[in-house]
Amino acid sequence: MGATLALCLGICLMLAPFGNSAQARRTSMTGDYVNDTVSVVHTLQETIALPYEAEGRSEAEIKAVALITDYISRYRNRSQVNESMSFTTMQTALNSMAGHYKNYANRPLSDDLKGRLNKELSKAEKVVLRGN
Repeated sequence: MGATLALCLGICLMLAPFGNSAQARRTSMTGDYVNDTVSVVHTLQETIALPYEAEGRSEAEIKAVALITDYISRYRNRSQVNESMSFTTMQTALNSMAGHYKNYANRPLSDDLKGRLNKELSKAEKVVLRGN
């Protein structure tokens, strides 16, 4: 009787992980590199423009980091994209922005960083729309 109970318990424990369905996080990326890049640029520029005292700024920054992660994850391993000038420019801006929000969440973006981010994001948008 004890051996049967142990066997049943062992089988239940082995099969339990298969009972849970894996829920992959939904991506906000469409797979269209040009449209995704333009969309990310505009969303991040809106986040950058928020005053430090603005209500909802903290949530916007959290969403920006999630968007950055989503974008980089989607396009980093695609050789036809990740070697392009637009992607490398985006990656530079995104790394700087995400790094600031992760490491200095309680500090506003400096004016110099805002200017640099806006310049790089605008450049990436122009380049991607030209087809590079």
